[in-house]
Amino acid sequence: MRHIMRRFGEWIAGLSAQGVVISTNGLEDTGTVLRGRRGTSSTDGPFAEAKEIIGGYVLIAADSFETAVDIARDCPGLDYRMTVEMRPVKVHI
Repeated sequence: MRHIMRRFGEWIAGLSAQGVVISTNGLEDTGTVLRGRRGTSSTDGPFAEAKEIIGGYVLIAADSFETAVDIARDCPGLDYRMTVEMRPVKVHI
């Protein structure tokens, strides 16, 4: 695990040096899921039985979605059968 985390650190450091990284954070294992109007239904989550767990995120600045995908192709997690999900951020000005 240390080796994997070191590779992630090196990847993020390289992207940061290029001025691409806006923010990056890991996510805690605990949380709450709200549903319904004004969150009237509340359950603990995320659940351990979930097939996919989101461990964290990296928010980057890219000229296009295609450029962001190219950047993500170098994510070291892909070498360890991890999944990288790409989503554009809606910017409201």
